[in-house]
Amino acid sequence: MKRRRIATTFSMVARCPKTLALGVCVSTAVPAVRDRVPHAEAGVGAIATQAHTNILYGIKGLRLLKTGFSPQAALEAMLKEDSQRESRQVIVIDKDGRTAAFTGKETIDWKGHSAGTDYVVAGNMLVGKRVLDAMAQAFEGSEDGLEERLMKALEAGQEAGGDKRGKTSAALLVVGKKAGTRPLLDLRVDEHQEPVKELRRKLEIFKTTHK
Repeated sequence: MKRRRIATTFSMVARCPKTLALGVCVSTAVPAVRDRVPHAEAGVGAIATQAHTNILYGIKGLRLLKTGFSPQAALEAMLKEDSQRESRQVIVIDKDGRTAAFTGKETIDWKGHSAGTDYVVAGNMLVGKRVLDAMAQAFEGSEDGLEERLMKALEAGQEAGGDKRGKTSAALLVVGKKAGTRPLLDLRVDEHQEPVKELRRKLEIFKTTHK
């Protein structure tokens, strides 16, 4: 595995137990986070790959899930062949709500991850653990659709301090349960002083035009 770019960030992968939709939300202090961190496939799973980002964790991870690997088995298989694994941070959820997560020892503090029912949240180079705690609490406390729960989680993470270097880009990706279908929602914000707020604005426009 050779492709890598630094994406110190905070993110969540999640599943809706009612609709079986899958999604990823993410924000960071570097540009174009949508191009690197979030990966999702309808009826398969969702993955966020960050820190010294290697997009192959998203591409290959979804392929392994599709062939029957559990999230943990898929993640372990990819980490085993990666000599730079300790610089990676990866979180995974599949269509059945099973999860896996890895935070390498060489990722930058504050760093960590945690999992709950139908979600995994992770971050590195954050202001502190409170970012992930706030995201988890916001997600668990909402009964809205998956896109709204993810958006609330991202907003809570930013409100708690987010990436300690600042704010630049954000993304929200949601796919449905039917394999082979296009994303239900794919929003991104680049080079913005308030990327999470701008992502919320775009989500509200999407809701209005896709009733």
